[in-house]
Formats: sequence, C-alpha cells, structure tokens
Amino acid sequence: MQFSPEATAGSHGESDGIWPTKRSKILDWLVHDTRNERFIDNILVDLCVRLRAAGVPVARATLHFRTLHPQWLGARILWRVGLEEANISTFSYGVETTPQFLASPINEIFNGADEVRQNLEDLNAADRPAYPLYEDMHAEGLTDYIAWPIYHTLGKRHIVTFAADAPGGFTEEHVIFLKDLLPALTLVSEIRLKNVLARTLLRTYVGPHASEQILAGATTRGSGTTVGAAILICDLRDFTTISDMWPRDDVIELLNGYFDAMSEPIEKHGGEILKFMGDGLLAIFPLSNPMACANLLQAISEAEAAVSVLNEENSRNGHEVLRYGVGVHVGDVMYGNIGSRTRLDFTVIGPAVNVASRLETLTKEVKRPVLLSKAFVEMAGCEIEMESLGAFPLKGLGEPVDVFAFATNGKGMAHHKARS
Repeated sequence: MQFSPEATAGSHGESDGIWPTKRSKILDWLVHDTRNERFIDNILVDLCVRLRAAGVPVARATLHFRTLHPQWLGARILWRVGLEEANISTFSYGVETTPQFLASPINEIFNGADEVRQNLEDLNAADRPAYPLYEDMHAEGLTDYIAWPIYHTLGKRHIVTFAADAPGGFTEEHVIFLKDLLPALTLVSEIRLKNVLARTLLRTYVGPHASEQILAGATTRGSGTTVGAAILICDLRDFTTISDMWPRDDVIELLNGYFDAMSEPIEKHGGEILKFMGDGLLAIFPLSNPMACANLLQAISEAEAAVSVLNEENSRNGHEVLRYGVGVHVGDVMYGNIGSRTRLDFTVIGPAVNVASRLETLTKEVKRPVLLSKAFVEMAGCEIEMESLGAFPLKGLGEPVDVFAFATNGKGMAHHKARS
C-alpha cells in the first residue's frame, strides 16, 4: 500500500483549514458509508487506507476485543501497510496472565491507562517500560506508537492502536485527527462486535445451522421445514450414581470430558448437535450430504476411541469409567421452532427421532453400546460388518423394528477404524 509524497509532506505541514475537511470526510464515511459492511476487520483496513491518503502516516493498526466465546477470551485484528486484508488472531482464556501479555502496552490499557504513547525512534531515551513489542516495531521501521481504550456499552473496554512510519512519528495534528475518530469507530465496532457475538452465542447454544436459520428470521413458533436426516442420540450410563458419589466440580469435569469426546467427531464429520439433554445429546446428519450415513459411522468410531482415551485418564485419576448408549436411525424429521409463545427451542421432532431414542434406551437391555435400525444400515451401505439382533417392539411404536449392532468378530467397528 503506497501513499503519495505529497500526502506525506502534507502530513506535517498542511494548513489548519484542510485537516478538518479531511477529518470530516473520514467521519462521514465511518458513520454513513460503512452500513453495508458486516465485518470490522474490513472497515479497519479501509480506515487505515483512507488515513494514509489523508496524510496521516498510519502504517500499523490493531483492534483488540474481549469476546463472549466458550473457547476464546478475545481477538486481535492487525493491519500493516501493504496488506489488503487484516490478520485476525484469537486468544485463549488465561492469556492475560502470561508473561507475553503482562509485558505489553495492551496490559496497561486493560489495567486502566487512558493512553499509551511511545517514541519508537529512540527507545533508549524513553522513560517508559521497554516492551518487546516496541523493539519489534522499531525493527519494522515504525517511528511512533499510540494506544487508546474504546468503550462499548456498560463500560466494556476494548483497545485500538496506531503506529506511524513517518520520520518524527505522529504530529499533534495527527493525534487530534485520530482521537476525533474514536467515538465513531467505537459505535461502528460495537455494532459489528455485537453481530459477531450474536452469531457466536447462537452457534454455541443451538449449533451452526440452526443459528443461521434463526438469524435469517426463523423466530416464530412453528416455523421450520421437513428434512431427511441420519439421527444419533447418545446417553451416558449411571450418571445419577456418579452425580451422587462425586463432588460437583468432578462431575462437571467428567461430563465435559465426555461431551468433548462425543461432540468433536460429530461436528468434524458434518453432524449438527441440536441439544444437550442432561447427560445426553441429540445430533443429526442431514441427508443433503450423500455421505451423511458414512460420516455418522465415522464419527461414532472416533468418539468411541476418544472415550477410551478419556477412560484411561479417568482410571489413572481414580475417577469413574464412563459408559454410554447410542441409538441411530434415519428418516424425515420436522426441523424448526417448537415451544411456548415466549420460549422456543430449535430442534427436530418426528417418528424417526422417537425410533432413535428408543434404540438408545434398548442398549441397556441388550448390553450393546451402539444400536442401529435396519433402515439406517440399508441406507449406509457401508463395508462395516453388522450383526442382526432381531426385531424388537419399541415403546410407543406399532411395528417391531429390526435392530443391528456392530459385529463383535473383529470385522465390525474396530475393522472400520483400522481402514479409516
């Protein structure tokens, strides 16, 4: 990304009458012309390009946001001169206690500083902490660095930073220019961040597909559609006993480990977890994907292996070995909003879901961890050897259902895992 020598020279010598005009144009753009841009990283890139064109020698800029995410504490959006797109990095919980974070100017802002400013041309003369970041920016040829907090609703504190590459760094006019943009940047960034948070929270609690449906307007009771799906229902065995025997924190740790082991393979292979039900889960693999049934079987295989690893760790720690039951069926389901007038659940219902649920319950009786309906086995058409257990009457269903399990002769699920 280049800017003209005239702009560079003007950045240190333009008349006072020109700066307000340039500042007004960028403010107007921020407030009025970014409405159709969904992503704050794109806005940051465009802002920096416009600043350089206006004569403000911004060569590096960052936005630091704390997020409401189950895995990430926050994110950093970084732009450097020459980049057409910003880089986005996420940071796990606990990063705020690491030596790298503690030895950074960002930590000062998070701890309440209203501004951090550093001359990068002469670090030895500075009376401020010599953070490693300053050395890195100096090596990149940057000359000045400034960081400010930006405040979202209810005082939530985020950060914006700018660094210059012009000799002498930012002038006072540049600093005033940038400061005047902060209120508009705050509003623009909060709107985009709330959009991201809404999507993140919905994905966290109802899954990726359901979240997109809800964001697209599927928010009325009864709205939904009929889809063909392979259905998986899983339940943890003896959880009531475990809950009674172990302290609460140990129970939560066990349950979270179990859900990680089961959920990650399901999501990895295109399944959507619609609901956690105490110690159980409901997931579907839409048949719009021709590999849905094969993907479900692969997810079970990997989940089985993950639970085995988890149980080895549980045994070493003196915790309970976890057992589970899985029911699998295939068919049409009603996928949409169900509930009261003011409290809805985006889920699936229908006879096919009932069959999967009854098969999961049947695992307790037949002492096999995974039971599959004949309808699913025929549709899967895979190489895994199955064992027919016969037809079983299932509660609430008219006709008995032909039930299959993975063969125990070494050519069933273990054979499938060896081939995967």
